[in-house]
Amino acid sequence: MATARRPEKPAATAANPIPSSSPAFGTPVHPIQPRRTAPIRAPPALQPKGKSTVLPILLPPATLRPLAFRTFTKKHNLTLTASALQALATFIGKHCGSGWREEGLAEKVLEEAAKSWKKCGGQVIVGGDTDVFKGILRTLEGAMDGGRVAHGSSLGRQSSFVFGAEQAAASRPALDATSSFGMSRLDVEDKDDDEELLKDPREWLRVIGAFEQPKQVYNASQRHFEKWTAKPSLFAEPSHKTDLFRQRYHMVHQRILRNETFQAPAASTARSAALNRTGSMATPQTNTVTPTSQTNAVTPTPQTNTITPTSQTNTITPTPQTNTITPIANLLGRTGSTHLVLGMLVVSPTGALSLSDLTGTIALDMQHARPVPENGAYFAPGMIVLVDGSYEDDRGMASSNLGGTGGIGGTIGGKLLVFSVGHPPCERRTATLGGTDERDKSSLQGPAFGWTDFLGVGSQRATGSRMTRISNKAMTPTAAHQIVVASDLHLDLPSTLSALRTLLRAYSPSPSNPHPTYPLAVVLMGNFSSRATLAGVPQAGSIEYKEHLDALASVLSDFQPLIAHTTLVLVPGDNDAWPSAFSAGAATPLPRKPVPALFTNRVRRAVADANREVWGAGKAKGKEGEVLWTSNPSRISVFGVKTELLLLRDDLAGRLQRTAIRFPRPPPDNDDEEMPPAPPHHVSEAMDLDVPAPRPLDPPVDADTQTARALTRTILSQSHLSPFPLSVRPLHWDFAHALGLYPLPSSVVLADSEAPPFVVKYCGCTVMNPGPIDASRGSKGREGRARWVEFDVRTHGGLVRCEG
Repeated sequence: MATARRPEKPAATAANPIPSSSPAFGTPVHPIQPRRTAPIRAPPALQPKGKSTVLPILLPPATLRPLAFRTFTKKHNLTLTASALQALATFIGKHCGSGWREEGLAEKVLEEAAKSWKKCGGQVIVGGDTDVFKGILRTLEGAMDGGRVAHGSSLGRQSSFVFGAEQAAASRPALDATSSFGMSRLDVEDKDDDEELLKDPREWLRVIGAFEQPKQVYNASQRHFEKWTAKPSLFAEPSHKTDLFRQRYHMVHQRILRNETFQAPAASTARSAALNRTGSMATPQTNTVTPTSQTNAVTPTPQTNTITPTSQTNTITPTPQTNTITPIANLLGRTGSTHLVLGMLVVSPTGALSLSDLTGTIALDMQHARPVPENGAYFAPGMIVLVDGSYEDDRGMASSNLGGTGGIGGTIGGKLLVFSVGHPPCERRTATLGGTDERDKSSLQGPAFGWTDFLGVGSQRATGSRMTRISNKAMTPTAAHQIVVASDLHLDLPSTLSALRTLLRAYSPSPSNPHPTYPLAVVLMGNFSSRATLAGVPQAGSIEYKEHLDALASVLSDFQPLIAHTTLVLVPGDNDAWPSAFSAGAATPLPRKPVPALFTNRVRRAVADANREVWGAGKAKGKEGEVLWTSNPSRISVFGVKTELLLLRDDLAGRLQRTAIRFPRPPPDNDDEEMPPAPPHHVSEAMDLDVPAPRPLDPPVDADTQTARALTRTILSQSHLSPFPLSVRPLHWDFAHALGLYPLPSSVVLADSEAPPFVVKYCGCTVMNPGPIDASRGSKGREGRARWVEFDVRTHGGLVRCEG
């Protein structure tokens, strides 16, 4: 029986990728071919434009440097590192080609890079190895079209339509997400729009201890400040001791070079040099020291060069001569010439007074030296001063000195015959950081370090205008704007407790004043004991010290409405625990830590009870009182960089008087023509530079005011709270930056028990000394009389108050 034969499958079906649609029927002879779909294309408006080709070139960084300097440094106050300049030169040469200069393509790229860097919250130094800078270049690369930055391209966010795997995978920095220059630490991103927070200015008050303050190190080669990233320690390396004085010198030196009396115009300098070489009969110029009421600089008077040719006489008056600082090492071989030298006063191993800078040391001959101003400042070893004198080479001394005939780092031969000694000129806070009223923030005439965050509360350029706007809203006429400061709170004396009650009563509700204005803060500074605590002194042990602070808590408990509406800040002194245990009340190393919490529990409990009594369970957040035990020294920041108040408890006046140099007085009748005339007495000079100088017929200044002015001028001109050798005033090397006065604070409180109470304003900085709080001085019938100072945050003015 014949079997049915199954038809054979065509060969083409073997390659058919599509199986039969029905298993009951065989595969068709002509299979269904797969449908070819057309590629999906983007709409014409969204299609990427073809980029025009640019012929890359090799652009050297040195060729791009002038243009980058004008854009980054002059316009945006940024500093390019070598790696960043190299990266920009490579980028511009690749994407802009030969038209980078003629068509202005490079300037637009640099402008966008600088703006993006500042928007990212970058620091003043633009590093080419950072991820932020690399991300900015990647973002610019995606926006380049024909050597130009595409018009309307947003560098802060990615496009929603990305046609390319490389652009989709490229990681771009979130430029809009980073807060700028310390704003995040202030927590003020959206607080300026919150009406509840604007009602209490104490929301913007912050106490910064010395051990919390960031350390900024000045880079002399790049002329900017860098944040010190190493962890500070109380047991620092020996090299940090040298860095302490080197940083002080660099800071004063850069401040002087930016002073107008030390800047020589380029055109006038060349012209004066040409005039001096014209004839041999030119009259030599001599420097005369003249004190001024504006600065402490040693300022020479304008000179006149007279050139006498054979046929006629021509008198030429060039531009007034500017001061030039000469390094000590450059004095060698210039015998008989007059120089202005900046250095630190030191005492050599032989006991002679010498001047030292970073290049060497030279002995000083002070026989004819005069201070500038006369009786208006202190000069002591450890201070950085300007010395005007004539160098004299001494062959006998040169053969026996420690450093040989001369060299870097050693004592050079000879001596400097000193004519005058003066402090470096002080610099205002607005000149260092700038203010809100500056017209052009990008010009070179603006502040020097406006983008530097010295306290960790934000820089002036980033937060200054915003803090000014917030302070204007918060500091209403009915709001509290005073900071009360009292010192020498000897709690072991009953008269001091009575004086403290008088102070607190002045700001508490009373029948005559039912609605008082509570101060922003009440600062109580030590010593909290009249005798050294834990130093073996009878009745000055740990138990007695705790009882004294418990007495303070008892007094505060009687004024609950006041302490529930203010902030208490307590600063220790040398007699307070724990440093007094081994110093016995002598000068302890600064900065020193606050009083341990072991002794302060009762005071904290008194403030908590006052908050609970006044505010109850429904107290408003941020309105309750608080107590802060801080270090010595410490700073109070109100509205960020708007107001900075520095607090120091130290006997500076007595230490300056003990270590100051005594200048020889000239005889009444001195006919020596070579000796320069002595400057006029300082009593006729106004201390507050914001007011005109007094007239010659005004009465002389009393001794207390003259002491206050000399103390203020010395400390602010030195830009340091302890301008002494470490043997006179010990310092912790890694934390000595907390004693710096650069930039100049809004106010400085020098709690000095040996100086009279005063309020002096100098170069825009208000310097105050409250004196001991007990104004009775132990006299009977005057107990309870108190003395303190008030600082007005709104006007930055001070006032000494005495009541009781």
